[in-house]
Amino acid sequence: MRTNAALAAFTGFALRLFLVVKYPVADSGDAPFYIELAWNWLKKGVYGFPIDGVLTPVDMRVPGYPALLAGIFAVFGKSSHAVMLVQVVLDLLTCFVIALIAARLAPSASRRRVTMAALWLAALCPFTANYTAVVLTETLCVFLAAVAILVLLDGFRADTEAVPAQGAAKVGLNSWFLGGVIAGFGTLVRPETPLLLMAAGAALLVRWWRPADWMKLIRAAAWMAAGLILPLLPWAARNVRTLHEAQFLAPRYSELPGEFTPLGFSAWTRTWLWRFGDVYLSDWKVDVEEIPIDSLPARAFDSPAERQRVGDILDTYNETLTLSRNLDAQFREIAGERTARNPLRTYVKIPLLRSFTLWFTPRVELLPVAGHLWPIGEEWDDDRPDFLVTLLLVAANVFFLALALLGAWKTRASPAWLFLVLFIVIRTLFFAGPARDEWSRGRFAGSDPSRLIPATR
Repeated sequence: MRTNAALAAFTGFALRLFLVVKYPVADSGDAPFYIELAWNWLKKGVYGFPIDGVLTPVDMRVPGYPALLAGIFAVFGKSSHAVMLVQVVLDLLTCFVIALIAARLAPSASRRRVTMAALWLAALCPFTANYTAVVLTETLCVFLAAVAILVLLDGFRADTEAVPAQGAAKVGLNSWFLGGVIAGFGTLVRPETPLLLMAAGAALLVRWWRPADWMKLIRAAAWMAAGLILPLLPWAARNVRTLHEAQFLAPRYSELPGEFTPLGFSAWTRTWLWRFGDVYLSDWKVDVEEIPIDSLPARAFDSPAERQRVGDILDTYNETLTLSRNLDAQFREIAGERTARNPLRTYVKIPLLRSFTLWFTPRVELLPVAGHLWPIGEEWDDDRPDFLVTLLLVAANVFFLALALLGAWKTRASPAWLFLVLFIVIRTLFFAGPARDEWSRGRFAGSDPSRLIPATR
C-alpha cells in the first residue's frame, strides 16, 4: 500500500510539475493584484496598492492568499514559479486528505481499496492540478476545504461509534470547533467558504430534529460559529482600525468606499447569461472596452425593439467607455421588464443552465485549449488536436461526475452523506442562483480588480 501511495504521489507530482513548466500563468485574473498586495504587505507593511500614486490600505480581497504569497516571497523572493512549486506540494497534500475522506466514508471491508482509488483519482485530476500553475486562490482554498471536511466528518461519526457517550460528545464538539476554525482560515482565502459550515448545520438539523437533540444541535452550531469567527477577528480589527469599518470579509463587489457598481447591468445579464464565454463579451468589458451589440447572443433580447433599445444604450456607453448611473438604471429597467415577462427564465431556467455549465464545462481557460466542440465537423476540420484534447477533458469530467454519483449511492447510509451532498448543492446554488451577481461580474473565475479602479488602469 505504501508503494502504491508513493507511486500515486510521484505521478501526481509529475503531472503538476509538467503544468508548471509547460503552462505557467503568472498574470491571469487576480494574480497581479494578489502579488502586489503580498509584496506591499511584506516590504512596506501596508496591505494595499497605489491609488492616484499613494499606497493605500484596502479590503478588496481577504488576506489569506496574499499572506501565503508574502511568506513565499520572504523565503524565495518575488518568484511566481516558487509560488507554483509550493502549490504543487500543497495540492499533493490535498490528494492525501481526499484519500482520508474516502477512508472515513468507506466500509471497513473495502477501506484500503477505496482509499487508494481516491488517492489516484485526486492525483490525476486535471481540473485541480492545473490551478497549481497559476497564482490564484484555488489550490489553497481546495486544501483548506478538504481539511475542514475531513475534520467535520469526525464530528458526524462521533455519536455513531461504539464509544462512551461522554467521549463521543467530546470528540464531536472538538471536531465542530476545529472544523469551524479551519473554515475560518478558508474564509480568509475565499469568502464563500462558510457555505461548508452551512451544509454541516443543515445536515445536523435533519439529523437532530427531535426536541431531545436540540441542545446537541445548538452546541454544535455554536462551536462551529465560534471557530469560524476566531480567525476572522484580526482581519476585522485591522479594518476597523485602518479603514474605520467593521468588515469581516470583503466588500461583496470588491469595490472601494463610494465606488459605483453597475448592478443594473448585472441584473440584465442575469436574465440571459449562462455560458462562461458570455462574460468575456459583456460584463468583463464594462468600463474597459466597447461592447458591440452584434457580439451579444440573440437570447439577450426578446424582440427587435428591445435589441434596438439595448443597442442605443451601448452606443452611448461605447462613446465614453463608462457605464454611468443613468445607463445602468436603463439596464435595470430592461432587466425588470424581461423578468416580469418570463420570471421562470430568470429564476429557474438560467440558474439551471448555469449549473449545467458549472458541472459539465471543463475548466480550460488556464490552458492553451479553445474548449470548443460545436459544431463538431467545423471544429474537427479547423483544429483537430485542440478538438481531441477538449473531448478528452469533457470525457474526464463526465467520468469523475459518474464516479461521484456512484460513490454517493454507495455511501447513502453514512451519516456524513447528507452533509457532502448538501455542500455540493448549496455551493452550486450560490454560484449559479439568480441572486448571484458576481457570476456575471467576473467573480465566478476571478476578475482583474484593476478594471474596477480607474486609478490603477
